Amino acid sequence: MTVLIAYLPTDEGAAALRVGLAEAALRAQSVVVLNSPKRGSAEAVDRIPGGAVEDIEGAARSHGVEVTIVHPDPEADIVETLNALVAEHSASLIVIGLRKRSAIGKFILGSQAQRILLEAEVPVLTAKV
Repeated sequence: MTVLIAYLPTDEGAAALRVGLAEAALRAQSVVVLNSPKRGSAEAVDRIPGGAVEDIEGAARSHGVEVTIVHPDPEADIVETLNALVAEHSASLIVIGLRKRSAIGKFILGSQAQRILLEAEVPVLTAKV
């Protein structure tokens, strides 16, 4: 079994990584970190910088869990990608990071997090910044 962590190099991503690694250690499961770029964004903006990959791997080692980092196509639908990875890696949990947003902000802008919560095929754990 695996814990799947949706990650961007942001505060929300750091929160998801921190909580996801702790949860994986608690469950004695491996981790798949999905570098989840925003659809249509410049790839360089949302890619995990080279040094951060080593930091993620080090954090996983310090929690005693194995980690795999996956870089999907930036144009791919994040929910479909997550669900495909859930099936591929037998994931038991998805972990995402959230930031505080107003109700109007959520209504006007929509929410990928909301889509993940509603459409994920396994439980979703949210880590709030």
